[in-house]
Amino acid sequence: MNVHFEEIRLNLPHIELAAHLYGPEDGQPVLALHGWLDNAMSFARLAPKLDGLRIVALDLAGHGLSGYRPAGASYQLWDYALDALLVAEQLGWQRFSLLGHSLGAIVSMLLAAALPERVARLALIDGLLPLTHEPELAPPKLGEALNAQLAQAGKRRPVYASVERAVEARLRGGYPLSREAAELLASRGLAPQAGSYTWRTDPRLTLPSPLRLTPAQAEAFARALRCPVSLVLAEEGLPVQRAEWLALIESLPIALHRLPGGHHLHLDDEAGASAVADCFKALFAAP
Repeated sequence: MNVHFEEIRLNLPHIELAAHLYGPEDGQPVLALHGWLDNAMSFARLAPKLDGLRIVALDLAGHGLSGYRPAGASYQLWDYALDALLVAEQLGWQRFSLLGHSLGAIVSMLLAAALPERVARLALIDGLLPLTHEPELAPPKLGEALNAQLAQAGKRRPVYASVERAVEARLRGGYPLSREAAELLASRGLAPQAGSYTWRTDPRLTLPSPLRLTPAQAEAFARALRCPVSLVLAEEGLPVQRAEWLALIESLPIALHRLPGGHHLHLDDEAGASAVADCFKALFAAP
């Protein structure tokens, strides 16, 4: 497929981020945040179908062509939220909307709940609530994360003899996605290395989280949302963490859409991207 976008760089005080820019200069401002280990190409099918929007699809820190966080820094949800807010500041967007997939949807929700005066709309794909754990699990989970950080120095990056091998590896890992979706993500996510290829993503992104919110804290964020929210859930996508989460979502003033397809339904094929776009058009057309 042919992908038409403008490549831009954003120099934040602490990191440089790369992004794809779509839409007219006077369009509604939208920041698009992709999922874990993906990149800005995640929105290559969807963004062109959302007319009238000025979409900045970021490579999140440590992903795609964006920079890594310095040694000793972390990739926590709130770190990504600050990055997004600083990007909006640099663009001069006092009020803006968020389009998020998976991890990007979770970060978008947290940012919108924390600063409701800044976020006009939320368009979310197969993601809303962060992974949580009960308070008594916090000490052992922190210990697990600290030990993983100590062991990280001895690990090597995976290396692939060809782009095709890397695509095959991506197809075997995580949630299923189409070959074309994997190829699109690989086109931005791979770097040549001595005649072979490796992923550009920071290896620290695979480390376990040192701290997670409790279920009560996650629910408090969801209930703090004040902007219109449209949530697409894929029938074969991320499982809802607990039955209570789905009950919570259905109790909130969220426009909930259930669509056939997998976790990357907005990228897997044109039909899925069109279906997701149709769900979001009403959200962005509202006054």
